[in-house]
Parts: sequence; structure tokens; C-alpha cells
Amino acid sequence: MKAVIQRVSKASVTIEGVKVADIQNGLLVLLGIIDEDTQEDINWLTKKIANLRIFNDEEGIMNKSLLDINGDAIVVSQFTLHASTKKGNRPSYIKAAKPDVAIPLYENFVQQFETDLGKKVQTGEFGADMKVELLNDGPVTIIIDTKDKV
Repeated sequence: MKAVIQRVSKASVTIEGVKVADIQNGLLVLLGIIDEDTQEDINWLTKKIANLRIFNDEEGIMNKSLLDINGDAIVVSQFTLHASTKKGNRPSYIKAAKPDVAIPLYENFVQQFETDLGKKVQTGEFGADMKVELLNDGPVTIIIDTKDKV
């Protein structure tokens, strides 16, 4: 499971002209899933993201987490995070999990993240053509892969 985490001043997701997610201060999480991902990956990653100290404290030092600031989050599935660009110029997405595997894992990720945060997490729509807008704050962008956690 791979996540691109962006600290945002605001972010939104629009599908077919309808805004389906909209937050202010918080995190936009782009999530890529592979077949080997498990509930253990979900539990580890949601806790890691909720507790990442990437928000400024009173002295302007990144020392607060999403939990500390009571920020909001949007999670968007993004299979292209697992693109392989080793051969040629057309990326291969063979590592990305197919919907029958990815959708339940994505839904479990969102549910676990909500539990960890103690609040609703907004989402895009799996497989939809989404327009994601964000104002990256910092900019702060962090990439975490659960396969690199040890």
C-alpha cells in the first residue's frame, strides 16, 4: 500500500461537475493498493498518517499531527501510484490491484482511518474520473509505502 500525503490549506474532489469532498486545513491522501496488501498494512498506515507530525506548532515547527489539530482528511484511490516506468514510455499498472481486491481494502482503509481520527473522512469515488483540487500548504508532501516499513 502506497500513500502520497499532502498537507493542505484546502482540497476538494469533483466528479462530473459535482463536488463530493471538500476540506480546509488537513490532509489529502492519495492511496495506491496492490494485491499483497492486508489489514495489517491498513492498520499500520492509518495510524502512521493520523500521527504524522507535519503541522506547525505555535513556534512554526512541524510538531503537530492531524489528530492534534483536529484536521480533516480526504482519501482518494489512485492506482497510478503503482505505475512501473522501467520499460518504454507507457507506464504499466500491472502491480495495481484490480477492483475486486482494491475496493474492499480501500473501504477498510477509510473505515480504519475514521476510527483512528474519531471523525468522518471524506473520499472520492473508486474508479471515477475525479478532478482533485488542492492548495498544498508548505508545500509538504510525504510518500509512505507499507512495504518499506521495516
